[in-house]
Amino acid sequence: LPLQGPELSRLFNTVDSFDTHAKIPEYFRQVDESSRAAGKLSLVSAGWDPGLFSLARLLGRCVLPSGHDYTFWGKGVSQGHSDAIRKIAGVKNAVQYTIPVESALQRVRSGKNPELSTSEKHIRECYVVAEEGADREAIEKAIVTMPDYFKDYKTTVNFISEEELKARHSGMPHGGLVIRTGTTGNGTGQRMEFSLDLESNPEFTASVILAYARAIARMAKEGQTGARTVFDIPFGLLSPESPEELRKIIL
Repeated sequence: LPLQGPELSRLFNTVDSFDTHAKIPEYFRQVDESSRAAGKLSLVSAGWDPGLFSLARLLGRCVLPSGHDYTFWGKGVSQGHSDAIRKIAGVKNAVQYTIPVESALQRVRSGKNPELSTSEKHIRECYVVAEEGADREAIEKAIVTMPDYFKDYKTTVNFISEEELKARHSGMPHGGLVIRTGTTGNGTGQRMEFSLDLESNPEFTASVILAYARAIARMAKEGQTGARTVFDIPFGLLSPESPEELRKIIL
């Protein structure tokens, strides 16, 4: 995707789910440059995180400017992290679960606004099927030291058989929540939460992308070009209903 996104945006209006948070600004710059030069419109980093969770974080900061936001993922299978493990030499198959630390979650909900490091909020649990004769120690080291994915997290690596992986780890559930805690007035405590509980991460992500594709198609017809993020698109453009219908049925 880092290579295909900028190239395809020269040819088509696109919507993608680029999800390496630390690299989004540079990826956005590349796609913006290529799509703008070609007169195309592209949405980058759509999905639920980045995507819907990004919007929840933004809304929380706007409504409760005096406060802290926290993002918890899981428990669930991370597709991107699982794919990253599968690319390691000697790995036949792998699944990675992201698991929130319950004690950290309770500290946040208590309104104490704790300062939590990445490793204090989540653990990453990996189940790996190694190729026959592969160096398992080298595989484990490659996983736990991988930047942007595992390096800053408490990570456990479990080597299992292909049969066990298929029997016990073939689903694709995921979820998580964004919490904003803060104060209004003279120290009145407030808390906002947005949560997801998904039986199928890829199916839900696809639903988000399809909704945003509708918006991009409408915006492209207006002659807009370049790159956008979810921050740049009004919710109303995602809906098949007209503005009049939306005002009548759900406002």
